[in-house]
Amino acid sequence: MASPAPFRVLLASVLKPVDDPRMSEKFGRTLAQRPDWQIHVAGRQAAAAAGPANLHTHELLAGSRLSLARLRAQVRYWKLLQQLQPALVIVHAPELLPLTLLWQRLNPARRRFLYDVRENYALNVSTQQVYGGLVRRGLAAGLRWVESRAARRAAGVILAEKSYAAELPFLVGLPAGRVVVLENKYQPGPGEMPQQAAGRPLPRPAEPLRLLYSGTISELNGVFEALALTWQLRHHWPQAHLTIIGSCQRPDQLLRLRQAIAASAGAATLIGGAELVPHARIVAEIQRSHLGLLPYRPHASTWRCVPTKLFEYLANGLPVVIPANAYWADLVTAHQAGLVLNFTPPVDAQEFVRRLTSASFYSQGPPAQALWSSEAAKLWALLETIR
Repeated sequence: MASPAPFRVLLASVLKPVDDPRMSEKFGRTLAQRPDWQIHVAGRQAAAAAGPANLHTHELLAGSRLSLARLRAQVRYWKLLQQLQPALVIVHAPELLPLTLLWQRLNPARRRFLYDVRENYALNVSTQQVYGGLVRRGLAAGLRWVESRAARRAAGVILAEKSYAAELPFLVGLPAGRVVVLENKYQPGPGEMPQQAAGRPLPRPAEPLRLLYSGTISELNGVFEALALTWQLRHHWPQAHLTIIGSCQRPDQLLRLRQAIAASAGAATLIGGAELVPHARIVAEIQRSHLGLLPYRPHASTWRCVPTKLFEYLANGLPVVIPANAYWADLVTAHQAGLVLNFTPPVDAQEFVRRLTSASFYSQGPPAQALWSSEAAKLWALLETIR
């Protein structure tokens, strides 16, 4: 007797790499725990780490995000849908929703998809001043329209942030069981043991202090404030050094950053910049650093979200410095994970050093609440309702 066909799942994005922490490491590796399931991850070109035998990767985009290769990615996605014939698709990017809706329409009884809302995309487009006025309004309206259509036809809608439940108009009227929040908590890599030790003492001011800014590099996310803080801190902590690791999507901002680093007299190092950085490399920096900086500027598109890097820092027991954001401060205070600071220059660096040297962090160890395992259980519960 022939064995039954495997249950095929396709997880797809265009700009996110095939080793993307949320799409591949969290969703992909979680679903690959079922040996009779076949998991396929499609996204931007990257050197994906070796994974389970039933986890496969496919390249949709190899060129620039602003090149014709991005249009060809749509063709590759459609061909992949025809080739794999997945029973379930998890869409991690709104630009793949139109083809996903068409694919599902052709056989609605047997084809199901989930929409993973990773950002409030229309709000981002409307407020981040990346596009001109007419283009901005048209793109935001188009995003809302396609997301609304997708939400009505999806088997479920996944939210990366709790705040999206109140922000996104296309969720109105959906049954409660079809909407689930799966936060971007930390998933340890293969063979990696989460930090357990209580306390993480900082070095003394006469010793090297390794500061870290990781993830998306942008003016909005405070990369220039991180550099300014490091420069001021070196007057009282001479061997303070900032590592900036991640990618920057704005060439003008990247040029400014490179110039600022060159003028910083060795205060900072940039890893990545124009290139994507493997997540394992970022985790390695987290684990060797003394202090993680989250100098985000207040902005409607980010202020109510919990950054992925905050969960990463918490899970690895890295003390953090955050702005006065009530959403983050409660989480940080509950676990003695760091300090609140007004990053707007000039910072009172001498007072900041005093606070750092007198504080103690993670007396109970890194919080288990920062780990992905709690979200994985909710993912499985959602999948059980649609199979």
